[in-house]
Amino acid sequence: MSGEHALVDTKGKFVQVVKDGRKRNDIEWLPGRVLLSNKRLVLATNQGKRTIALSKVTSVTASQMNQQLAQVDGYVKLQAGQNVWLVSPQTSEAFEQELYSTLLDQIVVLVKHPALKGGVVTEATWEKARFKLDEEQEDTVNIAISSGTFVELDIDDVGTVEQKQKEIRGKERPLLEVEHTIDGTSVETHISGSPHHVSLIGGLVRQGEQRNAADDVDLSSAETQVLMALYSGISPFKIPDFVDMDIEEVEDVYDRLMEADILEPVRTRREVQLEARGRSIAGDAIADQ
Repeated sequence: MSGEHALVDTKGKFVQVVKDGRKRNDIEWLPGRVLLSNKRLVLATNQGKRTIALSKVTSVTASQMNQQLAQVDGYVKLQAGQNVWLVSPQTSEAFEQELYSTLLDQIVVLVKHPALKGGVVTEATWEKARFKLDEEQEDTVNIAISSGTFVELDIDDVGTVEQKQKEIRGKERPLLEVEHTIDGTSVETHISGSPHHVSLIGGLVRQGEQRNAADDVDLSSAETQVLMALYSGISPFKIPDFVDMDIEEVEDVYDRLMEADILEPVRTRREVQLEARGRSIAGDAIADQ
């Protein structure tokens, strides 16, 4: 194929779980070679090979091991039309990085940033932007907005992702609402584009959401107040006055929340910032008010 070059050539396992829209019951991992180029993915065994054109891939999701598929540590789920494959290459991180880069690098999308800041709606408008995976920082997406703003989105920092349909620039479009942080403050970056691109971006950023999913956490009233204040952008140094609590009491709250991986310390003892898990909890708490 013209302009084609190899990106990944490794051993691995794979299985087709949906064929022509019908779920397969006879799931059996096949050992073989996983070959990825900038044009296609080839899954090869001694009995033959399956070729998947990357232009046909509509969804990619990275998943960890589960009981039903415990023969592998992790896999990538790819959907192309009515067919779905699970692929578990030996060099899984390199494979995922190259796959997402090939599918998403340099695409043009519509972005509103920040659409929300500290939970408050801003006056940001929709602008064209170019999307690129960072070659040096793994799990980082760079979004260059046409007006000159540059957004560095750390996937591990993503708290929540919502996908919906909304009228944007006079046309009904798919929309991703991605919550993350800028300089310690919770923001939402809204991304829209073709259904194909939005689906692929959603699969990528949801990896962070899944890692940081808020389990059921039993928080006291004081802990919830502190979380909501931090989520709204209040400086950690101003929290005691803002929530009307003693400094020592706020410090105790910080200790408990850091032990629960909801806060992380920054530079000094009393300066903290919300982890993605903490922002998810705080966002839910504010929504329930």
